Amino acid sequence: MTMFAAIEVGSYSIRMEIFEVSKRNGIYSFETVMHRMELGKSTFATGKIAPKLVEELCTVMQDFKNIMDSYQVETYRAFATSAVREAKNNLIVLEALYQRTGIRVEVLSNSEQRFLVYKGIASKESAFQKIIEKGTAILDVSGGSIQVSLFDKDSLIVTENVKLGSLRVRERLHEVENTTTHYEVLVEELIRNEVANFKKMHLKDRKITNVILVGNPFTDSILYRKEGVRSKNISREEYMQWYQMVISHSPIELAMQMEIPLEYASLMIPTAIINKRLIQEMEAENIWTPGVSLAHGFVYDYAIRNKYLRPVHDFEKDIVMASQNIGRRYAVGKSHTIMMNNAAKTIMNAMKKQHGLSSREKLLLEVAINLHDCGKYISLNSVAECSFSIIMSTEIIGLSHREREIIANVVKYNTKHFGDYEEVNRSTALKTKDYVLVARLTAFLRLVNALDQSHMQKTEGLKAAVRGQELVLTIETNKDFNLEYAMLHDKADFFEEVYNIRPVLKIKKKM
Repeated sequence: MTMFAAIEVGSYSIRMEIFEVSKRNGIYSFETVMHRMELGKSTFATGKIAPKLVEELCTVMQDFKNIMDSYQVETYRAFATSAVREAKNNLIVLEALYQRTGIRVEVLSNSEQRFLVYKGIASKESAFQKIIEKGTAILDVSGGSIQVSLFDKDSLIVTENVKLGSLRVRERLHEVENTTTHYEVLVEELIRNEVANFKKMHLKDRKITNVILVGNPFTDSILYRKEGVRSKNISREEYMQWYQMVISHSPIELAMQMEIPLEYASLMIPTAIINKRLIQEMEAENIWTPGVSLAHGFVYDYAIRNKYLRPVHDFEKDIVMASQNIGRRYAVGKSHTIMMNNAAKTIMNAMKKQHGLSSREKLLLEVAINLHDCGKYISLNSVAECSFSIIMSTEIIGLSHREREIIANVVKYNTKHFGDYEEVNRSTALKTKDYVLVARLTAFLRLVNALDQSHMQKTEGLKAAVRGQELVLTIETNKDFNLEYAMLHDKADFFEEVYNIRPVLKIKKKM
């Protein structure tokens, strides 16, 4: 049994939840402590977190630390989202927090943040698995942005982020909020173009049956306190009834009627409008509010990693599926990448003692393979640079900014000269260990790409074996393999430089 605490430094509150995690009882929440504090208001308006807010944040975090001590918390994770992520002075703020409280706060990328919320939903295991068997959208409206993720047949299809969260919308329309009688019309106009683009790109022929609503204040399940609604599962009609009630009241009236803080009531209105618009566009029939937060995602992730629980959903598959869908968007050849991935797995199995790659690093290679040709969609003459730009500009759910940068560099150096650390770092900011990882993954990407240089899938069988200082690749084919043979020879030097093993090709005519 372990006492675990998750601390979230969010856009409009600082929140800590303390859990007991055990193999016998799973995850049990002991206590939730929340302090209202609109860091996002300062960041989104000025680009920085004001000194008085830093002081208040340090005081709150010290209080949280004392509470953790009283519960004898053994492990904690403290994390920050968009309000800190987008603040120009975030490094100074985080260092001040550590010096004053001893608590290290990590800043989540948007893709990491949404993936953890998604894991929090998955902690409701049986309900989650059943819902995503049909077309399902997760609408995650936070203070800073909206994340829309689409699932079908138990797989993640696509995920997109728009920087128009409830707090950001409220602040943008603050000047006109009290001078208009149709505030909801202004919010819909503000998000109209982004919703239209999402629909055009991803909802053409896709049927969405279910919508899962998350993000404060949905996580506390306060939005559905209305007569006749007892469940967290409601119909679209019930949502629309609740929506009409919300927009017909002022924030002060909502705060009094629902017995919630005025700050939350003021955020409830844009949140309700954003979700209403998306629900209408998707024509979803069922709405589910699981009442989860980032904290639930973190504790579920901790429980899985430390084998307190067994996952019922394959999260790595979702990362792979997301990369495949991005590759499809940029016309990366499906058959070509399937062949490359199969070849990579065969060669890695033969080189278990030599390559030293973790399962996570193998996943990064698979994503790199799925995206390695994406730059051709923009330019056939600048594939490396265009591929790098596409990957660095595209969120891949579940991957950190660091991991995305590693993948982008691996794809870039698939076709460009790979220089020494100083040369490579002129255009990026890789740490030395990441530079080495890029080299190791690039060597594999170049090798397996050369095995299908013609994109004709000539290989009908591949066997790999390490013999001394050679990696013997036995190819079964009845087709002309001269182009691939020539390309493999060209890539072998770099592979040998990285792994101290020379790839050697043997052609075996298939009978």
